[in-house]
Amino acid sequence: MKEKGKNEMAKIKALSPCPKGAKGTIAIPGDKSISHRSIMFSALGSTPVRITNFLHAADCLSTAEAMRALGARVIFESDTELIVTGHGLHGLVEPKTILDAGNSGTTLRLLLGMLAPQKFLTTFTGDASLHRRPMGRVVKPLMKMGARIFGREENTKLPLTIVPMKEQIQAMTYESPIASAQVKSAVLLAGLFASGVTRVTEPFRSRDHTEKMLAAFGVKLDIDERSVAVHPPKEMYAPKAIEVPGDISSAAYWLVLGSILPDSELLLTNVGINPTRTGIFDVLTAMGADITLENERTSGGEPAADMRVKAANLKGTSFSAEIIPRLIDEIPIIAVAALFAQGDTVITGAGELRVKETDRLAAIEKEFNKIAPGAVETQEDGLIIHGGQKLSKARCFSYDDHRIAMSLAILGLAGAGVEIEEPECVRISYPAFYDILESIR
Repeated sequence: MKEKGKNEMAKIKALSPCPKGAKGTIAIPGDKSISHRSIMFSALGSTPVRITNFLHAADCLSTAEAMRALGARVIFESDTELIVTGHGLHGLVEPKTILDAGNSGTTLRLLLGMLAPQKFLTTFTGDASLHRRPMGRVVKPLMKMGARIFGREENTKLPLTIVPMKEQIQAMTYESPIASAQVKSAVLLAGLFASGVTRVTEPFRSRDHTEKMLAAFGVKLDIDERSVAVHPPKEMYAPKAIEVPGDISSAAYWLVLGSILPDSELLLTNVGINPTRTGIFDVLTAMGADITLENERTSGGEPAADMRVKAANLKGTSFSAEIIPRLIDEIPIIAVAALFAQGDTVITGAGELRVKETDRLAAIEKEFNKIAPGAVETQEDGLIIHGGQKLSKARCFSYDDHRIAMSLAILGLAGAGVEIEEPECVRISYPAFYDILESIR
């Protein structure tokens, strides 16, 4: 019984409020989205690619293991630096076992696109959370191209199996009903192997890391405001090196903490500022945050900068569907900022949050209201957050969702403290998060 108690305690993270402002310099870890793609795309080339500032986190390691199973040579020289060598665009091989995507929706959805055109069988699994997440939004357009994909619940849920195609996958023009970089990327990756030009059109522009990296590998693309077309190449030409910029989704926690905690000043280095990802910057600025960009430059073909954030008096704001693709992962931490703002913050068009690692809208309402009773209301596709409420200490559940856990940690640190159940899920995207949190208080 004693041992059980120890294990239970190990699953709770207690954070006391910070008595003074947060100060210091934080090197932002590599972008998760770009880290995934750097390994995948390098495995489609035929020459070694040195990847630096790679995000050494569980999701990205799932991608690394999958590409090894598909025949690529993946050698880690350190946690954040590796060399990937592929066997050319048509050099992937049939895996000897089931591919395990872990908790990573990006790994699964992009590999579905990459592997759907192949002449070998692939079966995917993942953790319990990934088994619950909908894959139909990717599977359906791939099947329209001729792919043969089978799984639970009418081929929409893990486990999923790709049966070898009898003929070449067909090019198509796809009108996506949602703005999703993962859907777009899956179709474009299938299009690399297609019979002609494949085009994807979205209602709003989603993040464009796939397009940028495909171009860096010599792939011809036609791009306009809401659509991307890929021309199937004979080969992909890998660059010698890819430097992954820092992840703005990770920087977001420090941008909010630095804004809401009095007398704070933080310098965040090497943050990616791709315009399709900077919705968090736009929203916080609209709320009155004091954030400045310094040392703007290009990192790994992506725009990057250092960000300096100082404490500020925030006010409520409103935003809707058009900006959601640019900040979908940051909404939980934006909700934290909204609790410290004066007035209401209204978020609409964010129904996508209901099918993430957990139903994030429901999680935000339930857990944040433990700390600020009555402050958060859920709508079908969004949130209403009443700022300026009295905060109290509470025990909250992370739902084993890294973004909920990190947002609760920031809320507790800037408020009255918090105890987080299942805190270790931060390893999915930010293994050093709690260590950094302690270093700046």
